[in-house]
Amino acid sequence: MKRVAIVQSSYIPWRGAFAMIARCDAFVFLDSVQFTRRDWRTRNRIKTAQGPLWLTIPVKQKGNYLSPIDAMEIAEPGWAAKHLRSIEGAYRRGAGFSSGIDAVRTAYAAVADQPMLSGVNQHLTRALCAMLGITTPFLRDVDLLPRERLEALDPTQRLVELAAATGATHYLSGPSAQAYLDEGAFAARGMAVEWMSYAGLPEYRQLWGGFEPAVSVLDPLLTLGPDGARAVLGA
Repeated sequence: MKRVAIVQSSYIPWRGAFAMIARCDAFVFLDSVQFTRRDWRTRNRIKTAQGPLWLTIPVKQKGNYLSPIDAMEIAEPGWAAKHLRSIEGAYRRGAGFSSGIDAVRTAYAAVADQPMLSGVNQHLTRALCAMLGITTPFLRDVDLLPRERLEALDPTQRLVELAAATGATHYLSGPSAQAYLDEGAFAARGMAVEWMSYAGLPEYRQLWGGFEPAVSVLDPLLTLGPDGARAVLGA
């Protein structure tokens, strides 16, 4: 059995994304597809004393409305230092801050001069997995199939071909795709479709009031520490 997920890269994703990665034998970044504005590609939330705060990577959007994710350039130098200051201010009182912040700082330093959004997202996702003890191998869609081939396929067939290229026997999909994903296309290639459920993700003690689930994985990482954060992935 080989379980594979194929998803667009996102900025410091929520813990559910890492729960999904942890369940896979390989994870494919799908960054050759069209960039979507005001989406998780460029932003995520952290929890602060003033409430949830959006951290957004500024990108050059003018004239790029049809561009793929991996062609999006970052618009402003200094964004990484600004975000890191916000993260440190929000989680300095967290029990996991001292055990997690050095690795977070190292990860942000590594992407501070990265010019491309996709490069930032992919590096931070890999770095966060390392902090959480997740060893799932990562692949890129354009390393599995030629870009011209990827662009010619319809959305479901693109996923089928990419999954097949990894040698997958099982394709793990997010629950929102149940409304449109053609499971028969996977079955025709000898692959079963499985659906990710986030129902088993437990609440955990956060800073700053009641529980807020829709925040970056940095929240459990810096409030609980790496071991505690891994424990609340349900993996």
